[in-house]
Amino acid sequence: MAGVVNKFFITSLIMWAAPVAILYAFNHNLIPGVTDMSPHSMTLVSGFVAVISVNVVIAFYICLAMREPSDKHEPDPKFLAEAKASVKQLGQNQEGDSSNSRTKKE
Repeated sequence: MAGVVNKFFITSLIMWAAPVAILYAFNHNLIPGVTDMSPHSMTLVSGFVAVISVNVVIAFYICLAMREPSDKHEPDPKFLAEAKASVKQLGQNQEGDSSNSRTKKE
């Protein structure tokens, strides 16, 4: 569980830091060729690149989650038993409601 939390924390940190670093680099002319752009174009390009960087980090996090072994995480047996009982009870309640509505219509 700690590994999952660490991955989430690190990707969240990168998802926050990457766009800020990109905007900082564009605004302080740290990227070659940016000085030739108009301020309007520089704002648009830096914004698009920052948004793309967030999407890349999200895609990376999804890939990490997909590579996580599925047999590693087992559901809690007590929770599973309660969920099955709840679903069974809900099914019985719906059957009773439908039979009651049929008798009322007749």
